[in-house]
Amino acid sequence: MITGNYPNLRLRRSRKNDWSRRLIQENSLSSSDFILPIFLIDGKNTKQSIITMPDVYRYTIDKLGVIVDKAIKSKIPMVALFPYIKKNIKNNHGTEALNEDNLVCRAIQYIKKRYKNEIGIMCDVALDPYTSHGHDGLLKSGYVLNDETVKILINQSLLQAQMGCDVLAPSDMMDGRIGKIRKALDKENYQMVQILSYAVKYASSFYGPFRDAVGSKGLLKGDKKNYQMDFRNSHEALREVSLDIKEGADMVMVKPGMPYLDIIKLVKDNFKIPILAYQVSGEYSLLSNSIKKNLIDEKSILESLISFKRAGANAIVSYYADRLNNIIK
Repeated sequence: MITGNYPNLRLRRSRKNDWSRRLIQENSLSSSDFILPIFLIDGKNTKQSIITMPDVYRYTIDKLGVIVDKAIKSKIPMVALFPYIKKNIKNNHGTEALNEDNLVCRAIQYIKKRYKNEIGIMCDVALDPYTSHGHDGLLKSGYVLNDETVKILINQSLLQAQMGCDVLAPSDMMDGRIGKIRKALDKENYQMVQILSYAVKYASSFYGPFRDAVGSKGLLKGDKKNYQMDFRNSHEALREVSLDIKEGADMVMVKPGMPYLDIIKLVKDNFKIPILAYQVSGEYSLLSNSIKKNLIDEKSILESLISFKRAGANAIVSYYADRLNNIIK
């Protein structure tokens, strides 16, 4: 608690000069705080714009070298892979997720062969890019089946681990999947593969541009409220995190980011575990489009990213990660 009285105590004294402000700042950012999401697309020699996400692209595997080289040079510790799946490959059961030659598997192998352990690889564990109905699991009468979906997620996790994925990130929000995935990994001698649980994932309206980026826009039947969290709830997040820690999660995610800074702080205050925040596609697009239209200053990007650190996040998944040198000055 601050003690003292004006005029003996003048808090503005320490704000007068830049050197003084820098000396006492409580939070800062570096490239080590970031994970770079990369969208993948089949084909060759293609860098494809995503209309709903300015300055974000889909890359064919033969183009990955450029962006991964840049990430390593910038000292970004990890990339996250997300596939754009063509509609003719999608089906009700998301079987492409278990194809050893699918887009993600080939990308993992490419990165591992070329870069070894110079950079980490995070892989999404969920079925929504692969299902024709856009849900994260098996759908029956409008309800996503839990245990039946988990069985598929276990196999998806094992496949990605086999290909060389370093961090498996189940984003599906099925009950019990962390423990079952951890058990399966350990049984197959993948004890050192980490699990980043999307433990706190809200049924949010901020995911729209991402669904466009992975090719599931317009496919979603209904909504995801019967498995993703209600945005009105906060203490429920503690129950989700507690369960996932007990089941073996190495890290946990709060998603979306800025609308849920209170949740990041709540989780951080209650659990001493690495917490990641996801500055999701809707947050990114709101900022980027507003900046392009001169509605707000581009310095708002740094302000938004610092807010995650201030709330307690250890790291941030952000589409701005590949432009950090221009943001952090």
